[in-house]
Amino acid sequence: MVQIGILHYMYVSIIIVILVMMIYKKDIVLPCLMGIGIIGFIATGNILNSVQIIYKALVVSAREFIEIIVIISLISAMSKSLRDIRADEFMIKPMEKFMVSPTLSFFILGFVMLAASWLIWPTPAVAFIGTIMVPSALKSGLPAIWVAAALNLFGNGIALSSDFFIQAAPSITSKALGLNNPFYLIRSSILLWAVMSISTIISSFIMMKRDVKKSLQVSLEEHKEVKTIPVKMPAKIAAVITTLMFIIDIFLIYKFKLKGSEAASLIGGTAVIITIMVSIIKYNFKSALAEVAVSIKDGFIFGMKVFAPIIIIGAFFFLGSKETAVEILGTGPGSTGILSDIGLYLSKNFPLNRISVIAMQSFISVLLGVGGSGFSGLPLIGTLAQVFSSTVNINREELAALGQVITIWVGGGTIIPWSLVPIAAVCDVQPFELAKRNIIPVVIGITCTIIAAVIFL
Repeated sequence: MVQIGILHYMYVSIIIVILVMMIYKKDIVLPCLMGIGIIGFIATGNILNSVQIIYKALVVSAREFIEIIVIISLISAMSKSLRDIRADEFMIKPMEKFMVSPTLSFFILGFVMLAASWLIWPTPAVAFIGTIMVPSALKSGLPAIWVAAALNLFGNGIALSSDFFIQAAPSITSKALGLNNPFYLIRSSILLWAVMSISTIISSFIMMKRDVKKSLQVSLEEHKEVKTIPVKMPAKIAAVITTLMFIIDIFLIYKFKLKGSEAASLIGGTAVIITIMVSIIKYNFKSALAEVAVSIKDGFIFGMKVFAPIIIIGAFFFLGSKETAVEILGTGPGSTGILSDIGLYLSKNFPLNRISVIAMQSFISVLLGVGGSGFSGLPLIGTLAQVFSSTVNINREELAALGQVITIWVGGGTIIPWSLVPIAAVCDVQPFELAKRNIIPVVIGITCTIIAAVIFL
């Protein structure tokens, strides 16, 4: 029989504090660090051990995420190298000739952003394609606010919530869920991800067409022609080779059924080769010795900037999972996973059913996303899915996928104004206006996704 004590009550209390702080847009790194120390002291009754537990938790968390950090850093280094040589312009420019109407511009811009975001993540992708394709979209009659919406919904929404190629988001969720391979989570997420994506984009497209008909777009005369500078042959060569290498990667992934770390290793290695190749093309072998080091360093600065808080947040929530709790707390109280204990206790003493679990997972996912950083909530999403699946007969991968999709759509940068600043800046619109345009389609998408979860999970 599972016993619930002060350790469990304190852990839940700290989670509530963290959720409240996220709702009020406060950083949660400090409460997570303090929470680890408090839980460590309660579990061991020893101040020395509790201090050591803070370090152990961070090391365990960093070990779980190191693969993701490395691949994100290498891809960031590659995208910077391509941008420096202007190979990105040559890769994207051919799509502009098809952008002759608001409808075509909306979807072409969106799908190019989707592809780029799958390969290099949305933030680098905005810099990668925004300045090149936005002027053409505006010339076609697509209002600036809907140019921003297309970039945002397809990049920060559809691409980031799936993350099929880089697999950072599913890897974080999978680690907390107790899975070593994110492939199973990705496979389980496809239906809910598709429902969320399609319903949101259809809703947004209908709203865009209504705005265009009402002539809300800015006058086309106000958009200045952007002077184009011809791309040099070395950049064209780099662009073609880069495209071919990633096409080959995709073929090899499906041909040899590469999953998880195997697929990530192929992509990461390809990114390194492209970074080296571009540096040699732009400079020469001697100068490339220094330039490659600079690109890699910049990439890892970006990677650590993104994941440093996630390591700390994950360290706290890994205390709730039985797979990692024993490494952090030892064999004493809480070593079976604090949230796992609570889940078993609830299943024995309170009636939980499939619908109530889906509702709770969805509600908590929205709360986590409101903080404006969808990735910060993923460790808790995975842990909760594991706990709920132990109390109710429900697929844990699908439940975790539901939480991941909702959390990233909300917090990954579609309806939180301060997360919209990069795209808003590229399109010269206000972040709050973009958030207002996005909120109705995203709420419709979340509603449809929850309904689909109730029907199919």
